[in-house]
Amino acid sequence: MPEPIAQWPGEHVTVAGRRVFVRRDSPPAPALGLDPGAPAERRRTVYVHGLGGSSADWTDLMGALCRDCAGEAVDLPGFGQSPPPPDDDYTLDSHARTVAALIASGDRPVHLVGNSLGGAVAVRVAAQRPALVRSLTLISPALPDLWPRLVPYQMAGALIPGVGRAVFTMVQRRPPEVRVQDMYDTTFFDPASAPPQRVMEALEAQRLRDTLPYAHTAVLESLRGLVAEYLRRGAGSLWSQARLVRCPTLLLYGTGDRFVNPRTATRAARAFRGSRMVVMPRTGHVAMMECPDRVAREVRPFILSAHARPVSAKPRPAPGMPNPTP
Repeated sequence: MPEPIAQWPGEHVTVAGRRVFVRRDSPPAPALGLDPGAPAERRRTVYVHGLGGSSADWTDLMGALCRDCAGEAVDLPGFGQSPPPPDDDYTLDSHARTVAALIASGDRPVHLVGNSLGGAVAVRVAAQRPALVRSLTLISPALPDLWPRLVPYQMAGALIPGVGRAVFTMVQRRPPEVRVQDMYDTTFFDPASAPPQRVMEALEAQRLRDTLPYAHTAVLESLRGLVAEYLRRGAGSLWSQARLVRCPTLLLYGTGDRFVNPRTATRAARAFRGSRMVVMPRTGHVAMMECPDRVAREVRPFILSAHARPVSAKPRPAPGMPNPTP
């Protein structure tokens, strides 16, 4: 098995008053032993990570797609190498404003890809800002479901007033090696399949996160914002917004997901009109990390097909979501 590629480089940019870190890939080159026949046009593709994740989660999928897709993976405010938002707003709406502003800062519409929390953020952007999104790919999106799993219940317990934060802090005091292994145990179907290089990178990132005073707050407050979405009803709910999405949508679920029940895939396929649903066997919550080549085989033809379709440019106004810049 070849060695994993290096993490893509990035830089800090300021969008919507927030300073965020964005990694960008590059087309394959003959020196890398990859196909030199890169197309004249690489389709701009924006990737949004899940709760507790970072832009590095997309390294291998971006590499698998870089011939056809010009990838940009963002660290949401307070995650990865992005500093916390200046207003300490970690709600889903706030994350969606950041992603929408990043998209609007360059060529658009884009192909938007989200995992878990990032999937929920992507749904909100696609529903409220359709002119920005050419296609939507959701990998185990964190949409409210009727069959909650044990791990999300345990996470939500960290929000119990008075004791939740103390318990969360105690858990975070475990050695970083234990926490990283726990991450792989809960997000991969087969934790042993994680390349040692990726495990070491995750361990290094965890040790760095442990030095940041806002790291715990970013996770807890983003979790609080996600739980609030699970309780939201009416036109602003994520399921209602799913029915507003007009662009082509690809839904990827894993049978071994301990966070998102794969049975919600059927409901999602009904909600997103004209969507394509793929349920991947023996796959966990972060399919793009566990089996990036398999995910790429689904995503590449989907994006190439969607890129040729016209875009619905009628935005749906929503509170707090600014109009696209000219």
